[in-house]
Amino acid sequence: MSNSELIEKSKRHLWLPFTQMKDYDRNPLIIESGQGVILKDTEGKSYYDGFSSVWLNVHGHQKKELNEAICSQLDKIAHSTLLGMTNQPATELAEQLVHITPDGLNRIFYSDSGAEAVEIALKMAFQYWRNQGVTGKNKFVTMKDGYHGDTIGAVSVGAVDIFHHVYHPLTFDSIPVPFPYVYRHPSGDPETCKNECLLELERTLDQHQDELAAVTVESMMQGAGGMRLMPHGYLAGVEALCKKYNVLLILDEVATGFGRTGKMFACEHEDVTPDIMTIGKGITGGYLPIAATLSTEQIYEAFYDDYTNMKTLFHGHSYTGNQLGCAVALANLDLFKKEQVITRVQENSKYLYRELECFNKLEHVGDIRQLGFMVGIELVKNKQTKEPFPFEKRVGYDVSLKMRQLGMLTRPVGDTIVFMPPLSSKRQELREMIKIMEASIQQITEEKYAQLETIKK
Repeated sequence: MSNSELIEKSKRHLWLPFTQMKDYDRNPLIIESGQGVILKDTEGKSYYDGFSSVWLNVHGHQKKELNEAICSQLDKIAHSTLLGMTNQPATELAEQLVHITPDGLNRIFYSDSGAEAVEIALKMAFQYWRNQGVTGKNKFVTMKDGYHGDTIGAVSVGAVDIFHHVYHPLTFDSIPVPFPYVYRHPSGDPETCKNECLLELERTLDQHQDELAAVTVESMMQGAGGMRLMPHGYLAGVEALCKKYNVLLILDEVATGFGRTGKMFACEHEDVTPDIMTIGKGITGGYLPIAATLSTEQIYEAFYDDYTNMKTLFHGHSYTGNQLGCAVALANLDLFKKEQVITRVQENSKYLYRELECFNKLEHVGDIRQLGFMVGIELVKNKQTKEPFPFEKRVGYDVSLKMRQLGMLTRPVGDTIVFMPPLSSKRQELREMIKIMEASIQQITEEKYAQLETIKK
């Protein structure tokens, strides 16, 4: 089938996620293959995978060991249910996950995506209290501009207006509290911002503690809300307040886990252990859709009883604990050890930090936020006042199109450019990707600013 025929079929039949299809019709793209950090489209053009195929690729595309793990498992069985029974890869993976996650998270509940992992976490937290005879604790605290996925429960504890406001009538109410967004805080001081946000969280917990099941928070950095980095000490402060007011802590490590921030899990930066943790994306190295919700033994025991007492967690999916996914996840964890992925990310993160300094000289880069291989570059109309570009100018989107033209793929969040390359990226590859971003940002922001000034005159 020719490329033009494929594109026409894609326009006629597909409805793409998080995509205004009118945009796709103007700028169609079909990926055909990948190798290492490079993707290739059906016209033969190559692109750097600057966002790890939406934040999940670890070792690059076509990693031999991961391919072989899937093929080997296929020779045995592709899938059998986890309802009332288990399988070998799921069991072995559960043991390994317990070893690499914070101490005390001893129980693994599998699912197929990060959003599903969050749904399970919410149901666990809600039912945990009910199973103990506490019926009033049924609400959740969430962070402003937090994002936990797109299923209804996950949307209910999300607070990104542009994504979530249209679905508000379908959701249950949660209680939002400010996130410590240092760049936009009036003081611009991390410590002041942190303390004010912790104080507001404490007021909320104090006022509502009898009705709160849990606090939900992305670990160390908000992703879809704008790549916003927590100031040092904030996450540990959240953990302390949850313990003080007897509220569970749910940490979302779907985007931040598996080495992305320079630790296996981002909560390790502050030695935080949640009651419930969600993981996904990098768990299979970016190969297959596996996710998991981890809980403490205390939470698990609240569900362990005779069936007739109806304390079972009634949740499950057809492909829960799929053998192919679990087998490749095990191979992925082997590669973390064999190739010392965490050490390499830590070393290359320092290099990346130095290389990112080139953006400071650009007139319309307001802030650069980095934790390991998670980077957000916020674009603004006025660097001194931090005034943003008008929403309708879609500056971030146009920058991403320019980057595509120059040979790199990513998706912005608003006017924040996301840079989350595969953890296997070599320094030369990182440098070349940064050059593409720099050229694209400079050209598009200057053009947009000139257009706005012309209109003003």
